[in-house]
Amino acid sequence: MRKIIAGIDASSASGAVCDAAAWASQRLDTEVMALHVLEKSLYPTESDLSGNLGLGAQEHLLQELAELDHKRSKLMLEQGKLQLQAARERLEKAGATSVSTRQRHGSLTETLVDLADELRLLVIGRHGEAHANEIDAVGSQLESVIRVVHQPILITQDEFRLPQRFILAYDGSATAQAALQRVSESPLLTGIPCVLVCVGKPGNTEAADLEQAAATLQAAGMPTKTARVESTEVAQTLCEQVKSQQADLVVMGTHGHSRIRKFFVGSTSTAMLRRNPVMTLLLR
Repeated sequence: MRKIIAGIDASSASGAVCDAAAWASQRLDTEVMALHVLEKSLYPTESDLSGNLGLGAQEHLLQELAELDHKRSKLMLEQGKLQLQAARERLEKAGATSVSTRQRHGSLTETLVDLADELRLLVIGRHGEAHANEIDAVGSQLESVIRVVHQPILITQDEFRLPQRFILAYDGSATAQAALQRVSESPLLTGIPCVLVCVGKPGNTEAADLEQAAATLQAAGMPTKTARVESTEVAQTLCEQVKSQQADLVVMGTHGHSRIRKFFVGSTSTAMLRRNPVMTLLLR
């Protein structure tokens, strides 16, 4: 059975990740697995210290440094276990259907690729512990995760807000249609009002297409209204719509050739995620 995977670390976003994962677990009636990955770059299992000692270094000093490195790695491992324990408690308190934990040592992206067959939804913070003190930062690994994970990704802010209204970015393309279909067929957002937002040049998406898309969501139990905005600044426009529509979540596709889907190739994705004040659900 596929499950929700919640990415846990020492960042301030981990609490929101747990709360969002528990919410999704209730909506999807799906188990949550809290995942903690000891990144090699942050917590190496061992280091080559010989080059740091220079000629004539004493053998006992090299051994002592190696022991210190081993102790540091062991402490990071124990810290991760404590973080997973706290995550389990928070998930269970928040009403997650069922909770398990897993700890890996290596790369987050490689781990997620390995767990692809178990993954239904990935919940991850906008930034990790490496950027914990940078309010507007976007995690350095987030773009890599977006590229390798083919399942939906829910990206949280530092605090979780129960979605009361969501925006679905729509441009009439095949990928947008696929995203629309996935939203309409999933119980995750059923009953939550939607604003279907089309951003672009006049005529890119016919009004009839937009209304037909809205009707699809309406039939799936999501009260829907539409908004057409003529603009070339899609990221800025969507964020303005978040504020004006009082939305708690933005849903969008990630790949293709339209202006919206180009966000997730290069630096534009970072700009969108940095500006967006609410959660983002990405669909492939």
